[in-house]
Amino acid sequence: MALAKLGVVVLDCPDPRALAGFYAEVLGGTPTVEADDSGEWVDLKVPGGPALAFQESPGYVPPKWPSPDHSQQFHLDLDVEDLDAAEKGVLALGAKPLDAEDRTRTFRVYADPAGHPFCLCAC
Repeated sequence: MALAKLGVVVLDCPDPRALAGFYAEVLGGTPTVEADDSGEWVDLKVPGGPALAFQESPGYVPPKWPSPDHSQQFHLDLDVEDLDAAEKGVLALGAKPLDAEDRTRTFRVYADPAGHPFCLCAC
């Protein structure tokens, strides 16, 4: 028996509205903004998928890809039907390629605008 169920995946970042907007364009959904004494928080309910949340973190330092000296912390695998079309879209939204040169693989690695790594997967 599980002790808990997954509620939301939270990404720390310097600008929650901007990063939620990036993922809303990639995955769909509408960001909902909340603010409290600890900073800004933005929820994104993704159609047909788990929710994402974005938490303001003024001292945020993005992970490095790949680096044995620095943890990547986590990454998202985003399933797509057409890698080339999805790549064009995420790059236009501000993603940066990290490991996307090998066109024979079924995945490519990018960083979102705050530096979190994510993969586009046609698996």
